[in-house]
Amino acid sequence: MNTEKSDALRTRAREVVLAAVRGLVLALAVLPCSVAFLVLTLLSVVLIPVGVGLFTTPAILTGVRALADVRRRLAEEWCGVRIPSAYRPVPAGAKPWTRTFRMLGDPQTRRDVLWLPVDMTAGFFTALLPAVLLFYPFEGFAVAAGLWRVLSDGGTYWYGFVPVTGGPTQLGAAATATVLLFATYRLTPRLLTLHFRLARAVLGTGDGELAERVRVLTETRQDAVDASAAELRRIERDLHDGAQARLVAMGMDLGTIEMLVERDPARARQLLAQARRNSADALEELRDLVRGIHPPVLAERGLGDAVRALALRLPLPTEVTVELPGRVDAPVESAAYFAVSEVLTNAVKHSGADRIWIDVHHAEGRLRVTVTDNGRGGAAIGAGSGLAGVERRLGTFDGVLAVSSPPGGPTLVTMEIPCASS
Repeated sequence: MNTEKSDALRTRAREVVLAAVRGLVLALAVLPCSVAFLVLTLLSVVLIPVGVGLFTTPAILTGVRALADVRRRLAEEWCGVRIPSAYRPVPAGAKPWTRTFRMLGDPQTRRDVLWLPVDMTAGFFTALLPAVLLFYPFEGFAVAAGLWRVLSDGGTYWYGFVPVTGGPTQLGAAATATVLLFATYRLTPRLLTLHFRLARAVLGTGDGELAERVRVLTETRQDAVDASAAELRRIERDLHDGAQARLVAMGMDLGTIEMLVERDPARARQLLAQARRNSADALEELRDLVRGIHPPVLAERGLGDAVRALALRLPLPTEVTVELPGRVDAPVESAAYFAVSEVLTNAVKHSGADRIWIDVHHAEGRLRVTVTDNGRGGAAIGAGSGLAGVERRLGTFDGVLAVSSPPGGPTLVTMEIPCASS
């Protein structure tokens, strides 16, 4: 029992010291960074009418966003305080004035700028307070040990609210320091958490998070509608140009056979063979079309076997690992299947790889699929690789797509969709 208490005390002491050091580091960085970005932001906005601010404002606001994102990351890593953000996207290649006014009109950017003066005042003090609370009691013990004579040159030295002149007042300083040290032990980690909660109160999206969520859902719904319309047009085109044309030709051949069956049996037999080939081709095209809409293996055996079937049709050696405790919803399976199919097609066509690895598993309420190849790398979303379409397809289900593809490879494409497994 004593060992457990000693371990708990040591752990708590480490937490106290770590919180104080982190708070001190934050305080030393908060004041200059926040002041500098606030001054630069105001100056840049003032210069917008003369044109200079159109070029400087996006760069400075990008820096403000980066500073706020660092604080968000530290809040979650150090104290488990999650600070959401909802930045509106800025079109790539937009003109300077478009970028400037898009960023200035972004509610999240305005919250970032509003956070700067709060961070350089209340944020500075809440970050510094843990370190002050840790080190100030040691000054009290030093004063009680006689340092007050040096600090006050023989006069009265005030330690907090205690006037130290010797004798009983030295004991008062020691008692005050002891109380502060106990408060430090109890409160220091909470004070650092208070700093990040203050940041969350200003940086957090609040009602804006709901509005941003509605905006994202509207965009993904429109993407889903567009994708469905494009898929219907593709099916119609394939039916019209493929199976339908072959069936029409087969009908014409059968009409000719009716006329030739008595007059020219040999020619009729040739046309019958041609009609049989047309019917086989039409059937194969219809099967391909059905497979493109919803593969039978996906409906019958699930995502894992469907991905294995995809891998078997690839011209490259492919290793597939599947860890699925059950089946996910059919729409999610379909979206994941076609997303994997598109990524594999890109890898075969563009990567120059000689081997591919696929990993499919479900954990913590998320379906996660990774596709890795040892090709030349350089893949990027929106670079004409088809990955933008994959991202839109996954976005319909709140899924995300991440691509890591440094020059020289390897390329790692990760797809995640939140879903339940039955």
